Amino acid sequence: MTYRPSYPDITVGEYVLSANKKKVDLQYVYNLLCVPSRYSTGLPPERFAMVIENSLCFSVFHHGKQIGFSRVISDCTEFASLWDVFIDEPHRKKGLGKALMKYIQDHPRLRGVFRWFLMTEDAHGLYQKFGFKSEAYNPYVMRKVNTGL
Repeated sequence: MTYRPSYPDITVGEYVLSANKKKVDLQYVYNLLCVPSRYSTGLPPERFAMVIENSLCFSVFHHGKQIGFSRVISDCTEFASLWDVFIDEPHRKKGLGKALMKYIQDHPRLRGVFRWFLMTEDAHGLYQKFGFKSEAYNPYVMRKVNTGL
């Protein structure tokens, strides 16, 4: 097994961004992703732990309470798929989405990824700032290719 140094938490004003899965509030994330809502995947509870275990997870905390989340599925070289980027409504418009995206893309295991994919209905402007472009065949799908690697 390859040793992977931990990725440090960072502070952005009153907020802390972390890639430490041990800090993830599983109930918060489960409610966010799986309880019926606009963002729900309908994932049954018995499979939820596998989602966290098999993803690189990124959390945002405000005074110790989780208020944001995202995850990446990747082989850490050829592709990465960005999922579930979310900041709770009262904490939006404070630059946290941008900070979270930068934190994700600066992660040592993801820095050299050649192709990134994501799906979004409404945050195209945020992702375009990080080099993502909408696909002609489906405007909800966005892709980024790192040609300078």
